[in-house]
Amino acid sequence: MMTAFMRARWRKSFLTALLLPALVAPSRPVAARRTLIVFAAASLTDAFTQVADAFERRNPGLKVELDFAGSPNLALQIEQGAVADVFASADDRWMADVRDSGFVTDTPQVFAHNRLVVIVPTSNPARIDRLQDLARRGVKLVVAAAPVPAGRYGREMLLNLSRLDGFSSDFGRRALENVVSNEDNVKAVVAKVQLGEADAGIVYASDVTPDVSRHIRRLLIPEDANVLALYPVAVVKRAPSPAAAHAFIDLLLSPVGQRILQTSGFIPVGPTS
Repeated sequence: MMTAFMRARWRKSFLTALLLPALVAPSRPVAARRTLIVFAAASLTDAFTQVADAFERRNPGLKVELDFAGSPNLALQIEQGAVADVFASADDRWMADVRDSGFVTDTPQVFAHNRLVVIVPTSNPARIDRLQDLARRGVKLVVAAAPVPAGRYGREMLLNLSRLDGFSSDFGRRALENVVSNEDNVKAVVAKVQLGEADAGIVYASDVTPDVSRHIRRLLIPEDANVLALYPVAVVKRAPSPAAAHAFIDLLLSPVGQRILQTSGFIPVGPTS
């Protein structure tokens, strides 16, 4: 029987193999100029770009460098020694993994929530008009990989739908049998649907930006089946710029940061004015 230690070692080995392509790049030296390095979940790309701009305006001479990827990818990079000041995850699982390994300081703070939506291309070749159609034979469904928060949330949501009136008890299983691709992050899911390489995809509501909405159509998920995603943030231990890291998180939790998140499709956790 595997001990807890052995299971942890096995999981780290599995993730290392899964995410190895993202780790082979040469390590990045800390820039001589004042730079804040933020590791953030891919779904935060648009919102954090705006938050970084606001932060730089408030702190002349300080540059924010944003690295976006799937949360497990970022967590593993931090544990492998990548240089970062701030880590923002799309769920508490990967933040807890980094925290329990001793790679973040203080207690992580939740700064936003999110909800899932199903997207289909505007051409809609599979004629998906309702969520029940996701379980129809031949439908090409794209989701994030199971270790990625959006992938875990999406699978949970499909199984939740199986318990609602109007859905068969095996809906979730049949919909998952239609998965043709498991992506590293939600942005890759959006891209495949936009390009017509999939009939449908499961992403966050915040991923349907104005640019994306021209190419896709959304199917809303009943509140009883949807999953409330949470986003925690923390300062990375041995951060090159800890004071700036704390200031960035303060801005994120301020009305200015919360308003940016709200306008980007996230659910704020604090006042926006």
